[in-house]
Amino acid sequence: MSEHKVAISWKNEQDDFSYKNYDRTHSWKFGGDIVIKASAAPEYLGKKEFVNPEEAFAASLASCHMLTFLALASIKKYTISFYEDNAVAILEKNEKFSSSSSGPARMAITKLYLRPKITFSGDNIPNETIINEIHHRAHMECFIANSVLTEIIIEPVFNKV
Repeated sequence: MSEHKVAISWKNEQDDFSYKNYDRTHSWKFGGDIVIKASAAPEYLGKKEFVNPEEAFAASLASCHMLTFLALASIKKYTISFYEDNAVAILEKNEKFSSSSSGPARMAITKLYLRPKITFSGDNIPNETIINEIHHRAHMECFIANSVLTEIIIEPVFNKV
């Protein structure tokens, strides 16, 4: 077991605290005194120049999948020289959380698309079947994926030689 702590800090620095006007900028402080400025998504009156919770959620899932994939590939003696992913989180009404007693559907990140592109090097290069097997196992072992209800769709981009 391990603990992972984040300190969140927000301060109102203006007189107008009406819904459309208060500043949503805040900070996330991680271990090692790493501070990241965050805000709401621009669609929810946040600032686009800062990371928002939905992006952070997508990054967390994509990063966990990547780190698990790298570990599994390393154990199988495959060498990876480059890994990139252009993850996309879909925020929409989630009908699973709607019923006549609880009101309208609530917003949720219902799907996350992972589109990893991996470059292997060396003499031991896995084929597409093995790569897909490693992705499946990485998904099954990813701590974050095991913690959420979001559907995670892995669409590997294969390098054609």
